[in-house]
Amino acid sequence: MPPLLAEVAQLVVNGMMAGAILAVPAIGLTAIYAVLRFPNFALASHATIGAFAGYIANAKLGLPILPSVMVAFLAAGAVGVVTDEAVLKQFRPAGFITTAIASIALTIALENIVRFGFGNELRGYALPIERDWRFGSIRVGPQQVQNLAIAAVAMAALFCFLTFTRTGKAMRAVADNPMLASIKGINADMISRLVNFVGMGLAGLGGMLIGLDTTIDPLTGFRSILSVFAAAVVGGLGSIPGAVIGALTVGIGEELCLLFLSPDYRSAVGFVAILLVLTLRPRGILGQRADA
Repeated sequence: MPPLLAEVAQLVVNGMMAGAILAVPAIGLTAIYAVLRFPNFALASHATIGAFAGYIANAKLGLPILPSVMVAFLAAGAVGVVTDEAVLKQFRPAGFITTAIASIALTIALENIVRFGFGNELRGYALPIERDWRFGSIRVGPQQVQNLAIAAVAMAALFCFLTFTRTGKAMRAVADNPMLASIKGINADMISRLVNFVGMGLAGLGGMLIGLDTTIDPLTGFRSILSVFAAAVVGGLGSIPGAVIGALTVGIGEELCLLFLSPDYRSAVGFVAILLVLTLRPRGILGQRADA
C-alpha cells in the first residue's frame, strides 16, 4: 500500500474509534436537548466527574474496567440529577438561552470542585501494557477495541431501552410532543430527571472512555465539549441516530485534518463542522425539530 494511502487508512480507523467514543456523550447531549429543549453544556464537567469516579474505582479500589465504567455512569448520572434539580431547573422558565448560559457557569463550578479535590496533575487508569494489533499497515490498540465495544454496548442498550421499555417510550413521547404527552398523563418531572440521569451518565461513561484512550485531568470534559457539541449539531440536535453519524463524521474529520494541519488545530474541525451545518442544513443530517 502506498505510504500516503496507508496513512489515510490509519487515520480513518483512528477517527472511527474516536468517533464511537465521542458518540456516547453526544447522545447524552442530544437526548437532554430533545426532552428539555436546551443544550446542557454542564455535560463537560459531568464527563470529567465520570472520568474521575471511574479512576477511583479502577486505580484506587482495584476494580476492573467494566465495573469502573458502570461506576462512572452512575456517579455522573446521579450528579446530573442533583445539579439539574438544584440549579438548572430554576432557570428553565426563563428560556433556553438563559438555561444554556447557566449550564456553562455550572460546568465551571463543578470543574473547579474536581480540581480542588484532585489537583491539576494528569492521571491514568490501571491498564495492562499491551502491544498494538497489526492488520497489514494498520495498527489498532487493544484498548481502542475495548473502548469501541463498550461504546457500542452502551448505545445498543440505550436503543433497546428507548424502543422496548414503557419508560423509554414515555421519554420519546415527551421529546416528540410534550403537550400531548402531558395530556396522556406522563409525568414530565420524572422524565426530566430520568433523561438527566441517562444523559449525564452517558457523559460520564464517555469521559472515562476518553481517559482510557489518553489521560484525565479536571479539564478532560472541557477539552472534548466542542467536539461533542459539533457531533450533536452535525447529526441534528434531538436525533440520537444523528448524534452517532455526527460523531463519526467529526471523529474522522479531526483525524484526517492531521494530514494538513498541526494537531494544535484539530479542534478547528468542530468549529468548521458547526458553521457548515448551520449554513447549509441548520437541522443537521437527521434533525427534524429545528422549528420547535
